[in-house]
Amino acid sequence: MRAEPDGPEDRLRRFATIWSRAVFPVTSTSLTRPEFEEQLLPLARRLSEALRARTFEAAEGRAVGAALVAAHCTDPEALSRALDCVDAYLVLYCGEDGPKEALRTRSARLQHAMAAGYAEALRERTLAEQQAISQAALTARSAVAEALHDSEARFRAVFEGAAIGIGIADLEGNILQVNGALLRMFGGSEQSMRGRRVFEWTHAEDAPQVCRLYEELVRGEREHYHVEKAFYRPDGTALWTNLTVSLLRDADGQPQYQLALMEDTTERRLLNLRLRYEATHDALTGLPNRTLFFERLEKALAAGEGQRFGLCYLDLDGFKTINDSLGHAAGDRLLVEVADRLQSCATAPGEMVARLGGDEFVALTTGPDTEREVDELAGRIMNALVTPISIDGRDLTVRGSVGVVEGPAGERGAAEVLRSADITMYRAKSAGGNRFELADPEADARAITRNGLTTALPAALDRGEFFIEYQPLVHLGDGSVRGAEALVRWLHPQHGVLGPDRFIPLAEHTGLIVPLGRWVLEQSVRQARSWQERHSDAGPLRVNVNLSPCQLTHPGLVQDTVDILEREGLDARALCLEVTESALIGADDDLLKPLRRLAEMGVDIALDDFGTGYSNLANLRRLPVSILKLDRSFTQGMQQFPADPVDLKIVEGIVSLAHSLDLAVTVEGVETGAQAEQLRILGCDTAQGWYYARPGPPERLHELALVDAVG
Repeated sequence: MRAEPDGPEDRLRRFATIWSRAVFPVTSTSLTRPEFEEQLLPLARRLSEALRARTFEAAEGRAVGAALVAAHCTDPEALSRALDCVDAYLVLYCGEDGPKEALRTRSARLQHAMAAGYAEALRERTLAEQQAISQAALTARSAVAEALHDSEARFRAVFEGAAIGIGIADLEGNILQVNGALLRMFGGSEQSMRGRRVFEWTHAEDAPQVCRLYEELVRGEREHYHVEKAFYRPDGTALWTNLTVSLLRDADGQPQYQLALMEDTTERRLLNLRLRYEATHDALTGLPNRTLFFERLEKALAAGEGQRFGLCYLDLDGFKTINDSLGHAAGDRLLVEVADRLQSCATAPGEMVARLGGDEFVALTTGPDTEREVDELAGRIMNALVTPISIDGRDLTVRGSVGVVEGPAGERGAAEVLRSADITMYRAKSAGGNRFELADPEADARAITRNGLTTALPAALDRGEFFIEYQPLVHLGDGSVRGAEALVRWLHPQHGVLGPDRFIPLAEHTGLIVPLGRWVLEQSVRQARSWQERHSDAGPLRVNVNLSPCQLTHPGLVQDTVDILEREGLDARALCLEVTESALIGADDDLLKPLRRLAEMGVDIALDDFGTGYSNLANLRRLPVSILKLDRSFTQGMQQFPADPVDLKIVEGIVSLAHSLDLAVTVEGVETGAQAEQLRILGCDTAQGWYYARPGPPERLHELALVDAVG
């Protein structure tokens, strides 16, 4: 079956063809190039599927890297070419219509996984070969020694036929024999090699235990040892090897020779260094990335007593606007210039600058005196951004907000420090930007709690963590219970019961207020219906439900209310929706239209917290409200005797105005009998407050209503 022209299978085949053409010249396979392409095709398919998978699987990339070794692509150049091919063509031919930036990030992670799988498989293969040779030497030491002395032909066959470098020296360290593989690794002549001594083969990067292991071997205290060791070639370049040195004994068991087996790992090491650099540095700016920064930060936080750290977390102000208006290429050039300027700010020992991603950068300073140094570093960063940056002939003014965290090592983890810096940076941004702020533990704690609540909100609604308490509304004329206001609470697993002031603003910010408000309305209407069914002799009990300004703009408000009332079988006149004064005063007709429709159905609309805003009393005539809820601030002066005469006059005027407009008046925050009596004299209609009852379960309202009904 032929692949559809330019379809996914055809594009996958083209990727495999390009891959095979790039890698085939440096393989040791016995296959033809087309046969090798067929061998790469399933590997290409695995990479394609891993590129577009829902979750990233590093195991897929490692498996492909190991499969290259199995396909005899053991030359390090083969891996380098394969990675270049995947980097250039995998997203192009196999990404289909996915988000390119995310696919390129996934491709880079696949390349790192391929390199890791390749290195591991090649190491296992080489070590297996090396182990076989080493084991043969160890188990047949006498035979090797005999071949060395008695059978030159036999010795040469074993010695020269080995795939890895072999050298033989006496116990004094004089090199006696080296094979061709070893000569090719060092790039010298046999004569020059045989004239050297083992003691001369030291390197600046030798591990401390190398000399000790060697001395133990020649003394006969150990049979062999294995290390990673570097050597100097004659031209001064470094040769990195996996080195195994074994002791050869004579027929009587006495130490006689040293046998060195060397595997050249230079190319692999350079490749690992390249991959390590790519994995720890930002491709755009060349700065250390998040991975390397966290390594350095964790090291700084684990420093000994007396050591401190200072961290500056920078976010550019208005970068998105520049990026959107001038394009991503201009945005990238801007980031490169900013990175260069920041790099020039951190030149002292113990200082570094890194890019965390996007337009976020961090600068770290360490040492015993970072309290002073981090302030100076933050100042240098702000000064570095003062001069405009020229991009495409435009001078762009760059501003930044910086959060600064400083403290002793050993007290906090890296994630906690970065979170504190992030919170502080946003505090600087909220204060207008173009400034730096110092971390405040109390502000951090509030922000962390707020962020935690925001994150937990959606699941809390699904888990049923919200519940409703009801506060009675009492008629001031006869003292009867006329209904209750529904007040939502959150029973948080860690923080206990939270009032609406703790989470309603967060719900409004996240958009969860619409489903939460719908749930509160549904539960409250259902409860009002239950009151009517169980306590009809107590008279009709109404329920007041608060509406957020966000709910007012939601197109489904009217239909949701109608559906809930019809489903629960509650008359619309038993429902009152409370809207804050600030949300309605000055509102246009589009915002008022849904409230008018609800009012026409018989739903009461109450203007909540009346008197707290810039009340335009003339506007009351155009609002579809039937109740004014007077804020508690007007009644606090009535708790004392005699009452504040100014408060009395204000309340009396509001009540008179409301009644002239056929509006009822409800007063909040009534806490004493004197208040209640004074408000009754002033003509207020209903009241609520702790004098009557605190918010509580619906059963409490049942009891109050029944007591009232029977006198």
